[in-house]
Amino acid sequence: MNMPYRQIRAVYTEEAVTVYQAYDPAIATPAVAAQRFVAPFKRDRMTWIKPSFLWMMYRCGYATKPGQTRVLAIELSRDGFEWALAHSCLSHDARHKSAYPVRVQWDPERDARLHALPYRSIQIGLSGQAVDRYLEGTLTITDVTQRAHDIRQALRDGADIIPLLPAERPYPLSDDLKTVIGATVSEA
Repeated sequence: MNMPYRQIRAVYTEEAVTVYQAYDPAIATPAVAAQRFVAPFKRDRMTWIKPSFLWMMYRCGYATKPGQTRVLAIELSRDGFEWALAHSCLSHDARHKSAYPVRVQWDPERDARLHALPYRSIQIGLSGQAVDRYLEGTLTITDVTQRAHDIRQALRDGADIIPLLPAERPYPLSDDLKTVIGATVSEA
C-alpha cells in the first residue's frame, strides 16, 4: 500500500478523535479517575499528543520507559483537535514558534516492532492557550496500558497482533489545514 508521506492516521468518530500520551502513574491515575487532567499535571508545560498508537508505543517502549508506564487514550472533540492544527507551526520553523501555541512535528511512523516506516506520523505539541483548550476539549480518558502490554507480549509470542491494534484510518483534513501542518496535499 502506498501511503502519503505526511498524513494523520487516527481513530475518530463524527465527534471525536483519539490521541495518546504516556505518563507516570502519579499523573495518569488521577486523570483517569477524574476523566480530566488534574494536579500534578502541569498546565504551564508543553504537552505532546500523538494520534498514532504505534508511534506512542515507540515513544514509551510499550509502557516500559521510566515516567511513561501508563498509556492514556484521550478522546478530544474534533473541533478542538482541528483548532490546534489551525493554530500551529512546524516545529523546525524557529521564526514563528513564539507566535503559535501549537507545534507540529513529523517523525517516521513505526511498525509494531517499532521499526521506522518510510512515511511520517504527526506529533502535536500544545502550550499556553492550546493546553487550556485541550483540557477543556477532553471528552474521555481511558487507560490503555494493558493493551500495550498485551501487544508487546503477543509480539514476543509470535501471535497475530492485528486484532489488538486500534483501527486507525486517514483523518480527513481540508487542503488549508494540510498546508498549515505540512501534510501531503495530494498523493501524486
